Amino acid sequence: LGKEVFRVGLLATAMNAFGMFGYWGLFTWIPAYLSLPVSQGGRGLSLVKTTTFFLVLCFGKWLGYALFGFFADAFGRRKPYCIYLLIAAGLTPIYGSAKSAFWLLLLGPFVAFFGTGFFSGYAAIASEIFPGEIRAAAMGLSYNIGRGLSAVAPFAVGALALRYGIGPAFSLLAAAFFVAGLLAMLLPETVGRA
Repeated sequence: LGKEVFRVGLLATAMNAFGMFGYWGLFTWIPAYLSLPVSQGGRGLSLVKTTTFFLVLCFGKWLGYALFGFFADAFGRRKPYCIYLLIAAGLTPIYGSAKSAFWLLLLGPFVAFFGTGFFSGYAAIASEIFPGEIRAAAMGLSYNIGRGLSAVAPFAVGALALRYGIGPAFSLLAAAFFVAGLLAMLLPETVGRA
């Protein structure tokens, strides 16, 4: 039991770190990406457009959060979690290379839906992979170590943005979402298990 719990704990922690790396890097930099002048790697939208686009994007976040539970109940915990992360990995670089306001507005809610909605799944997954006697401590450690490791994401994107622009720097975040999705596939599925 000890080795398996440790292995699953490491997987969950790494999965959480990569997923949150993608999330924090992306949603810390989206306002700058939308509003900075094109010469500085942004898309040059006005304050009103940036705010409007971000509010539309936030609706996508909320919807992603809210619907994850329904998907998890219908299809298990792991499968929707992986799908959310893998779709976020695919959409993030497309969003980062979008040039027109139309595509930014259209893609934003989908990027937010998948790039944020997976958060709803972590507690459902983690609460079922650890034995009851250590569940709270294991979940807390796994989540917060992952969160601590992900704190470098905004700095990493900023460093890449200085050299390549914000949009291209989003490819690093796509890679993080992708790795998190792959790690999630290695966790046991717990739906229907006592």
